[in-house]
Amino acid sequence: MKKYKISVITVTLNSEKYIERCIKSVQEQTYQNIEHIIIDGKSTDNTINIIEKYKKKISKIVSENDNGIWDAMNKGIKNSHGDIICFLNSDDIFYPKALEIVNFYFNNHNIDFLFGAVKKYKIMHGYKKWKIKWSFGFYSSHSVGFFIKRNQHINVGYYNSSFLSADLDFFYKMIVNYKLKGMATKKNEVLGSFEKGGFSSKINYIDHLKDLNNIRIHNNQSKFFVYLIFLFKIFKKPMKFLKSLNKYD
Repeated sequence: MKKYKISVITVTLNSEKYIERCIKSVQEQTYQNIEHIIIDGKSTDNTINIIEKYKKKISKIVSENDNGIWDAMNKGIKNSHGDIICFLNSDDIFYPKALEIVNFYFNNHNIDFLFGAVKKYKIMHGYKKWKIKWSFGFYSSHSVGFFIKRNQHINVGYYNSSFLSADLDFFYKMIVNYKLKGMATKKNEVLGSFEKGGFSSKINYIDHLKDLNNIRIHNNQSKFFVYLIFLFKIFKKPMKFLKSLNKYD
């Protein structure tokens, strides 16, 4: 079985609380052909000192100012050399056999990408391609759970930082526009743990819905259909919508 080189990209900023366990989870993988790249946004806490402790086993460390998480992730892609790339946020971890499972799937299935099961507040798993035209709740997770052949990621493009949820824009292009082939691991093949909170949880709900509208319209979906989805989401979670209005008071 081919041992694909897997590039693990970790972006971080002031993550001294979690970064060490993240790094250790990569270094403790039973799989060996790994390239770990850390892109730090010029942390001002103890993050860099912690990273330096493990630098002999880290393939690339970049610490410089950036223009946000998507810019940092794009830097990670540009600095990677693996056959497969994935993202492991600094507050998330892989379980020890995660990358063994990933390598097995890419060896035994004709796929361009893989969504792995991930533990958050529950086990998030599956890949429901049929949902994407009306819902972005079709996959498990970006950090920890998303793996793609590097050449295919480059072909689709980098993350468009004009969107708050640039990963969803990328996924839409990847699946609908470029028709890449993908699948999911089994529910019991959990690849790691996704920490609660993070970048996406800090986005105001209204801003989030508007961003989803812009992503869909940017990818040539019907505006009429997009705004039907928008209204449906408001009616589905009216209290969350009303609470988010406080930002504009």
